[in-house]
Formats: sequence, structure tokens, C-alpha cells
Amino acid sequence: MVTIKSTREIELMRKAGSILADTRKFLEPYIKPGVTTLELDILADKFIRDQGAIPSFKNYEGFPGSICTSVNEVVIHGIPSKTKVLKEGDIISIDLGVNYKGYHADSAWTYPVGNISPKVQKLLDVTKEALYRGIEMVKPGNTVNDVSRAIESYIRPFGFGIVEEFTGHGIGKSLHEEPYIPNYGEEPFPVIFKPGMTFCIEPMVNIGTKRIRILQDNWTTVTQDKSKSAHFEHTVLVTETGFEILTKNDKEIIWPEKT
Repeated sequence: MVTIKSTREIELMRKAGSILADTRKFLEPYIKPGVTTLELDILADKFIRDQGAIPSFKNYEGFPGSICTSVNEVVIHGIPSKTKVLKEGDIISIDLGVNYKGYHADSAWTYPVGNISPKVQKLLDVTKEALYRGIEMVKPGNTVNDVSRAIESYIRPFGFGIVEEFTGHGIGKSLHEEPYIPNYGEEPFPVIFKPGMTFCIEPMVNIGTKRIRILQDNWTTVTQDKSKSAHFEHTVLVTETGFEILTKNDKEIIWPEKT
């Protein structure tokens, strides 16, 4: 069942989203060659807790980190490690969850580490733009299918692989709620958006094949051809007239210019 959030619940989710956006902004200067993914995890954990919140991912279904740190061919669920050192030319997707007084916000962003190739930069640009194209479809009366079609139709001409096994999702009192929001295709019984719904839109896009595999740790998900992967995600509220991005930071320029 898709839940409609009360005014109180929305305010708590706004606060969770604000803390998350601040955490992402706080981490950005540390994303550079020579830094380990465990260092980023420790920094994020402390920052979130200092704001009076809890990292949503810590021990979630056994996940050991406070954030997901997915480097290069890792699509999602990269486990922070003291042995994983960022180097020039890498990309890293940082997936963050914040629990504020029992309500969650969730967002992911893919960053270049130093200088990256034009082809990889195009992957990042296309994936981020696809996120915003999906968000633009959020308004009362539209459906999950409108979001899925917008994301897929934007990505396809570039020839990148769209991950199918993982999708966006509802969010609120639980980190993962209904509905699921695929980044491709058509749902046979699509959810119609109503004011007060909250969910995460999150295209995961590979520079090569769409095919993925999960490693023996049962978390780390990689591209089968070891090509690089990008992941961008926001938590979004359906308003009376459109949408509000709950996890946008104050320096983020979105497409289209709408909040």
C-alpha cells in the first residue's frame, strides 16, 4: 500500500532530507585521490549523528556501513573498506540514508575522483539528467509509468545500459516502501501520484552492458563487463501542483528550474 504522509510526517522527512543534503555537501571535499572509502564512511556517520539523526543504512538487513561507497564498476551497495583507496580517474557513487526521529530520506550521487575521461563524464551527465527528467514527471494525476518512460527515453539514445534489477521506491517511516519505480518499461497497474506521497527516483546506468552480478558478500553489485556505472537519486514529495525535492542541497542546479 502506498502511504500518504501527514503534515507532521512531511516535516520530519524534510528535516531528514536537509541533514542528508548537508552530509553530501560536507563529504564532497574529501572525495579525492588517496582517501579510503572507510574514511568517507566514518566522516558521514559522525556528521549525521552530530545533527541528531541516525544513518539509515547502518546494520540495515546486515549492511555493515553507514553509507554505500560504490567505485567504478560497482553499481550499488559498495561496502566501505580501509583497503579501497580512491585514485585519479575513479568515479564513486555515494548512497546516503538519514533517519530523523523515525523518518527516512535517501539520496545518491556519483562523483569524479580527479580528472575522468570525456566518455565517463558523459555517463555521469546523462544519468543525472535522467534523474531530473524523471522528477519532472511527478505531479498529481501522473503515474509511475510517466517517470519510467521519461528516464528510459532520455538514456536509450546514448547506448548506455539501464539496470533493471534495482529500482526506485517509496520511503517514509520505512526506508523502502511501495511503490517500486523502475527506470524502464511499463508497470501493468501503475500507481497514480497523489499529494503527500514520498518516494525515491534513482536511475542506475552502466557505460556498457545492463547486466549485473552480486558478489559473494551478498551486497556489492557490479557490472558483468566491469564497465563503470553511475547512480543518482533524490527523495521527492508529491505536492498539490507538482513536486518538492527533499534531498536537494543549496548549491544544486536542477533541470528543469522547478522546486
